[in-house]
Amino acid sequence: MSTLRELMDGAWVVFQAGCVPEAERLYRRAIEIDPSAAEAWYLLGAIEQMRGKHVEAEENYRRALAFAPQLATARNNLGVLLLTRREPVEAAACFQEALRLQPDYADAHSNLGNALQMLGRVEESFDCYRRALELKPDHVDAHLYLGNAYQSMGRIPEALLAYDETIRLSPNYAQAHLSRAITWLVSGDFERGWAEQEWRFQLPGAPALPLDRPRWDGSPLRGRSILLYADHGLGDGLQFIRYAKWVEERGGRTILVCQRPLEKILATCAGVRKVVPEGTPITDFDVYIPLMSLPLIFKTTLATIPGKVPYLHPDAALVDRWRDELGLLDDGGFKIGIAWQGNPIHGNDHERSFRLAQFEPLTRIPGVRLISLQKGFGSEQIAELGGRFPLVDLGTRLGDLMDTAALMKNLDLVITPDTALAHLAGAIGVQAWVALPFAPDWRWLLDRDDSPWYPTIKLFRQRQRRDWNGVFARMSAELAGRVPSGKTQG
Repeated sequence: MSTLRELMDGAWVVFQAGCVPEAERLYRRAIEIDPSAAEAWYLLGAIEQMRGKHVEAEENYRRALAFAPQLATARNNLGVLLLTRREPVEAAACFQEALRLQPDYADAHSNLGNALQMLGRVEESFDCYRRALELKPDHVDAHLYLGNAYQSMGRIPEALLAYDETIRLSPNYAQAHLSRAITWLVSGDFERGWAEQEWRFQLPGAPALPLDRPRWDGSPLRGRSILLYADHGLGDGLQFIRYAKWVEERGGRTILVCQRPLEKILATCAGVRKVVPEGTPITDFDVYIPLMSLPLIFKTTLATIPGKVPYLHPDAALVDRWRDELGLLDDGGFKIGIAWQGNPIHGNDHERSFRLAQFEPLTRIPGVRLISLQKGFGSEQIAELGGRFPLVDLGTRLGDLMDTAALMKNLDLVITPDTALAHLAGAIGVQAWVALPFAPDWRWLLDRDDSPWYPTIKLFRQRQRRDWNGVFARMSAELAGRVPSGKTQG
């Protein structure tokens, strides 16, 4: 019979060789021999974490720490799991304890930097990444995270240097390439950015491509059918469907595959012949292209962005229905549709979303009437508001994005964070103000209050990280100038 140490050593050898199921079997056998074998519990946690089974991984890490509180690696890995759950305070405590136990633990220094970034303490995170790199100069992730910290502070040249070093050390690191692409794009360097963004398909969990058909290279289609598919979020689909017209002009018969909430509204875009909801089997096409790859195909620069709006059109009957309904509320006020919360699973939602209460200064302007467009996440804040200021809640009555677009057409202004509603408002050509975090998504570029993608949108940027009060103070001042008394056109 193997001893516990022999089992553990053998499990580690096969784990290192990539034989994960056999390693798991041996670690479980070790626990049968000794249920207090902390190292086995820890490594079982690592295996579950690799598989994306975070609940089981956390349970195993906590068992390991119950038997061996001094196990710094288990503290570190538990912290990483907590970070994925957006629990940076608890994660930071794990990393700090791991560093107390093992001060030269480069991974824990780097991960602590990530926790501090999530907490908004970006300046402190730089010290963590630099310390990790002092201990391990070829720490690939620390270089990447350092680049992310620079990017979040608007220090673009330094961010690019960090990404370059990451890629030098690990040439096929897809996330580093994508981070560099985003930094080029936000800087307006579309030539390099579009090409580099193609690395997104190498990320874990990236959407599967229909590899049994050729990918379109931009050449004349001569009547062939082409599958366009929305390969990212709702906002991306709304933004890039504008290229369908150009695809049709190259001779293509377009078939669009998209998320169900987009189905009706995207069908109104010129160049879209047929729309198929995501998940529907489809085989009748000749070539394919992801929507977000179309700017690369058409070699889009800042000067050639197809910025004419509207290119999406809500159903006229729905527009009339909402006009009649709003007419019952209409007291001559200036109607502003508002949203405040994006999907919390979005990687940057903690930076881009804000609280409903931020709108309060706008309600002090005579004639302003706020109408909620918020659905799902964040809607609970209406009840929490306790009637502090007037708000008409129509979000719970909205169906898909076609319905939302029809309501927007009857408003004087839309104010939203960087969510799909911003793209919807821009695509249908209504006046909209978008509140942006200090480090915005790439599509809003830098240091400008307009958008070449959406001529009817005005951008209000944070001048300091997480300072939404300043953003809404500027909105309030501008709105007061537009609506001094009663209603004027937005």
